[in-house]
Amino acid sequence: MFHVFGFYKFKKLKNLINNKKVLQVFFIKNNIRGTIIISSEGVNGTISAKPKNILKFKNKIKNLFKISNFNSENTSKCKFQTFHRAKIKIKKELVPLGVKILSKIKKDNHVDPLKWNTLINDNNTIVLDSRKPFEHEVGTFKKAINPKVHHFREFPEYLDKLDKKKPIAMFCTGGIRCEKASVYLEKKGFKNIFQLKGGILNYLKKIKKKNSLWIGECFVFDNRVSVKHDLTVGSYSMCSGCRKPLSLKDKISRKYEEGVSCPRCHGKLSRTQKARFRMRQKQINLAKKAGKKHIFQKEF
Repeated sequence: MFHVFGFYKFKKLKNLINNKKVLQVFFIKNNIRGTIIISSEGVNGTISAKPKNILKFKNKIKNLFKISNFNSENTSKCKFQTFHRAKIKIKKELVPLGVKILSKIKKDNHVDPLKWNTLINDNNTIVLDSRKPFEHEVGTFKKAINPKVHHFREFPEYLDKLDKKKPIAMFCTGGIRCEKASVYLEKKGFKNIFQLKGGILNYLKKIKKKNSLWIGECFVFDNRVSVKHDLTVGSYSMCSGCRKPLSLKDKISRKYEEGVSCPRCHGKLSRTQKARFRMRQKQINLAKKAGKKHIFQKEF
């Protein structure tokens, strides 16, 4: 059994290059995979490893960056390793919005999942899904509006058009995108800004399906592809052609070919691309038949 741990912390950090090297060695030594982003404004990431090594990681990163508590964290279980490799990246911002958070973040606008339903059921509240369109299609809250922004840096243009008089309830996967958007809106003079504490993952973990206002599944950026309530692995898989989530409905389309294409990208891929993808899928099938693992195969 593996644990999947997601977190973020906004804090002014230094010595990024040296700390990146320290983490790289630590990841290899403890067989940890996933992606960590470090910036002068903080650290953010999702990793997967055995439970004891997740605990080691928490202690390591808190000591390394002198962190007492994370702004947000979530843990779930999975029967397979959810990442192919380990990546540690240094970036200017944890989320590219053009606004840096270099002070303590506000907590009084973080709405607990148990109170979230009341907030978004109010007809006057704008329920804003701050994720990308393909994530929104996999699942979202009732009444939620998606700005259909493909790059987060373009998000401010949409935010500027919102009504300052109405309450805005934002949500994203783990909370970090909303954290940045909240800071931006505050700078623009918005007052009634709320965000789902811990993001969708926290909501699906705490709220039972019978009481939930969530429709569908939640896309995650790892080999699980999507999760359901209680953070169990969902029904979606990943298209090898366009790297977008595939529903069960997509798989019965004539335009779907395992490891090659889906209805979304079938007409956009060249013959050369499809031939290359078919060769890759052939290698995966041969590896499965021989009882071996392949780098593009989920590790059940």
